Amino acid sequence: MVSPIMPQGTAVWLIENTALTFNQIADFCGLHVLEIQALADGQVSVGMMGVDPIRMGQLTADEIERCSRDPKASLIIATPKFSIPKSKSKKKYTPLIKRQERPDAIAWLVKFYPEMSDATICALVSTTKNTIISIRNRTHARMSEIRPKDPVLLGFCTQIELDSAIASLKNDSEDSKKGKKTNDNNAGSGEQVS
Repeated sequence: MVSPIMPQGTAVWLIENTALTFNQIADFCGLHVLEIQALADGQVSVGMMGVDPIRMGQLTADEIERCSRDPKASLIIATPKFSIPKSKSKKKYTPLIKRQERPDAIAWLVKFYPEMSDATICALVSTTKNTIISIRNRTHARMSEIRPKDPVLLGFCTQIELDSAIASLKNDSEDSKKGKKTNDNNAGSGEQVS
């Protein structure tokens, strides 16, 4: 059975605001009956604020009333009416030693994929456009120390991320070739005959 969010806080609220039995509350919250008894007696978590499961969308008032009338009935958690959004994965912390290797990864991308946009490199390596421009123009402060190295091997991106960036480059180049051919064909048919 799925437990409610914040089971102890929910148990405190149910103890204080309903006529449910300790067994019903324990079953619903996924706690032991003795824990519920200790919460009710104030031996555990003194001063804990109760969490309203109705307001949280985990129970309905009708469900609580139904189980209050029948001590043998079990509370059934309500299905959520909304989906909890998944948080976007944040870029992980890069240690100082790894940050010193970032220009090497940028140099590798610029060397092997010069047509790759600065925005794509920024996303892959977590860097700034100024750093990329300085490496492209060979004006970076540590340019003499930079040795191109694969960003996947350095741990700045995954192989899947790099492959998808390369695939998008190929798609963009194919689209631009098709666009150029259609423009050439249109230009050739526009001649006037006198």
